[in-house]
Amino acid sequence: MKHYELAVEFYKKQGPRHDSALWAIREKRDKAIKEVKEWEKLRTKAGEIKDYVIENLQKLVYEFIKNAKNEGIEVYFAKDANKHNEIVLKELKNINAKKVVKSKSMLTEECGLNEFLEKNGINVIDTDLGERIVQLRGEKPSHIVLPAIHTTKEDVAEILGESNTDPTYLTRKMRKLLRKEFLSADAGISGANFLIAEKGYAVVCTNEGNADLGAILPNLHIISVGIEKLVPSMEDLGLFLRVLARSATGQAITTYSTIFGKKEGGRRVIILVDNGRFERLNTQFKETLKCIRCSACLTTCPVFRRSGGHSYRYVIPGPIGSLLAPLVDKDEYKDLPFACTLCDSCEMVCPVKIPFSKQLREMRKYVTNENIMVKFAEKSMHSDKMFKLFSKIIRLTPKALLEKVISEWSRYKAMPVIPRERFIK
Repeated sequence: MKHYELAVEFYKKQGPRHDSALWAIREKRDKAIKEVKEWEKLRTKAGEIKDYVIENLQKLVYEFIKNAKNEGIEVYFAKDANKHNEIVLKELKNINAKKVVKSKSMLTEECGLNEFLEKNGINVIDTDLGERIVQLRGEKPSHIVLPAIHTTKEDVAEILGESNTDPTYLTRKMRKLLRKEFLSADAGISGANFLIAEKGYAVVCTNEGNADLGAILPNLHIISVGIEKLVPSMEDLGLFLRVLARSATGQAITTYSTIFGKKEGGRRVIILVDNGRFERLNTQFKETLKCIRCSACLTTCPVFRRSGGHSYRYVIPGPIGSLLAPLVDKDEYKDLPFACTLCDSCEMVCPVKIPFSKQLREMRKYVTNENIMVKFAEKSMHSDKMFKLFSKIIRLTPKALLEKVISEWSRYKAMPVIPRERFIK
């Protein structure tokens, strides 16, 4: 079942509620940026810094590794998801770990870490409130920042075995349950929002403080992070902290913005993950590496707001997911670049100015490049003779065959009647 069917199914159940909840966050974002007169200058500067990172990624990776090791942090480089998971498992087996507490990390979702560790006998407890809710429900996150936005307070009460649906009550109960897990965990795992190349530091931004508890209480703290999260300097960090929270939730800054260096009284391990990122540098989609996972593109997208994150089927949904997913599996996710109206809303709110419309048009070409008829049609638009030939072929092609060739288009649209003669002789 592809995006369209899943989207329709979701909208019938809770589309209007989901839409209004996300639009309220978009309005908070708009209010927050109006308080910053130089907002557009910040966006431009943030985009320029990320462009620099993309063009100098190899150098910045080496710089970060050197400085992190000098700081007293152990650093690994993982070429792909399998290598990342193997490194995490090795570190956990070295201390005979049976249970880990994990804060939000889209990178570990990308690598399928939870399932991998569970298969190897390690209990993984997600500690972000939304992540824990979807984990208990046996689901995947439906949003980058708000992983349980598709659920209701009644859903949460049900998984906790409660009749009281008051959100404050449910939050306090979950907090009490999770505190026991923090105190008994053998290791903590987190992602990172930024890596500071000049210092070798990792920066984690949360509103719940769960990442800090997982980083401090156990003796071992593992940080799993994609190499694109690098920024050159501490000065750059200040800029990104200003744009991240405002874009994500309409806050001036996240409640906790923690800089991690050497771990006192324990070990801190950082795993830098490639998983196709270096390869992407040489493609027309390299600008997707600018993404700071703020989720502003999801929250504003009229398609995502009405269809929900699970309809995208990939770990990262919405406009950015529609660009990333086909790079992982073109056949499986070839419908996602078309789950878009090209309204430009995502591009207008992106804090690092990713050119979404251009990238999505390029991705549509990428996923359909094996359709000979579409390629021929495109070529014909540039030549009068080719256009006449193409239109003649269309008129002579049996309707059933034509519908098969353009099946993705004709699937939800009635095939128009094609005149037997051309208007222009």
